Amino acid sequence: MNQKLINHLIDIVGETNILHSGAEKERFTHIWKTDIPLEAIAVVFPTSTQEVSEIMKYCHSTQQEVIIHGGLTNLIGGTETLASQLVIALDKMNSIEEIDEQSRTITAQAGAILENLIDAAQEKQLLLPMSFGAKGSAQIGGVVSTNAGGLRVFRYGMTRQMVLGVEAVLPNGTIISSLKKIIKDNSGYDLKQLFIGSEGTLGIITKVILRLSEAPTSRSSAIVGIENYEQVIGLLKFLEKNLAGMLSGFELMWQSTYKAMTSENSHLIPPLSQEYPYYVFVESLGTKPAEDYSRLEDLIGQALETELIQDAVMAQSERELHSIWQIREDVSVLAAQANFDQHFDISIPIPLIGKMVDDAVLALEKLPFVSCVFPFGHVADGNIHFIIGKKENNAAIIKSINDVIYQPLKAVGGSVSAEHGIGLHKKEYLSFCRSEAEIELMKTLKNTFDPLHILNPRKILSIE
Repeated sequence: MNQKLINHLIDIVGETNILHSGAEKERFTHIWKTDIPLEAIAVVFPTSTQEVSEIMKYCHSTQQEVIIHGGLTNLIGGTETLASQLVIALDKMNSIEEIDEQSRTITAQAGAILENLIDAAQEKQLLLPMSFGAKGSAQIGGVVSTNAGGLRVFRYGMTRQMVLGVEAVLPNGTIISSLKKIIKDNSGYDLKQLFIGSEGTLGIITKVILRLSEAPTSRSSAIVGIENYEQVIGLLKFLEKNLAGMLSGFELMWQSTYKAMTSENSHLIPPLSQEYPYYVFVESLGTKPAEDYSRLEDLIGQALETELIQDAVMAQSERELHSIWQIREDVSVLAAQANFDQHFDISIPIPLIGKMVDDAVLALEKLPFVSCVFPFGHVADGNIHFIIGKKENNAAIIKSINDVIYQPLKAVGGSVSAEHGIGLHKKEYLSFCRSEAEIELMKTLKNTFDPLHILNPRKILSIE
């Protein structure tokens, strides 16, 4: 059966676009976990939507399970693969097909790297405001299929808000193409929304049209030291009110995380002392560099005078700005210090973040197998991350830590996933933030689109 499948795939994509030996497949597992070998029949690299369609038609006819690979930076088991499954990797569908300066849109194949899209838009003085640590390897199809967030969600919204058009291939090979540049379209169901955030379980996104913004010509930043969480919220309200829509980033880091990021073992230099319980990274985007810098500087000065904050440093050059934001973005520093680390990505109502994180840290530190706890996140949109280090690792330990983080969320209307998705790792906890009726409706959608359960099977939902 496997050889018959491989021969058929070669007929569709050519022999050079399929890997089926162990050594060849090794890199296609996870970008940060390269020591884990890929278990799969083969990795196939289509170069067009039509080829994806032909592959899926054959897989549908033989009930062959398929896993979709993008940039392989997911953190929720979204690309985990069995030896009996086929991998479709979209690496070779990486063209940026058009930048329309008049409609302010960019059209790209799903395998295009996000940073390349950002740079291409910038060359036309336009902004694609998606920004997160994996932008140099994340593929836009994966970004859209997981509805990724990042550092500027507060101002520009999630990926969903930037998607105007989508082309996707259904599990049976049918091509659904809704590649429109228009913002308003109330002609029935908005079908593209079914693919955005569905983690490749309903269809394979092969092409997208994204909405761009006019590029700012100024970027001003500061890092701030704060004594208590009430002041964090106070600073957010103060800057929102006085920056008149220019506030684009408001990131929070707890003291333990800041210390780890700027320790002697790190390559990052602390711009502020390590004595404060909270550190806030502030970014404003505008069009008048000198005036915008002075405006943020004046507001930070006022916050110091009124003791809303305790300390602050303004970035006075591009180099300083980059250095400050590296402390927030380069989470590999934390991962290096957290053996057997577990990653979390949760949503909490903003007023409750301070107490809930403190409670979680206290509970985690009481567990004998926990070695370190690093909280940080996008506080302006209620999204908090944890990286938790362990002295040992097994299923029971993983569950104990999961319970500490996830159990309190249901009572406050939180979410077990703010931006990373559900994949395999969070399926057990989906009911903490979704009702039984919602989950049943999700299952109905999955069964309608993929009745054979061949596309990213068992991701998000458990369906027998």
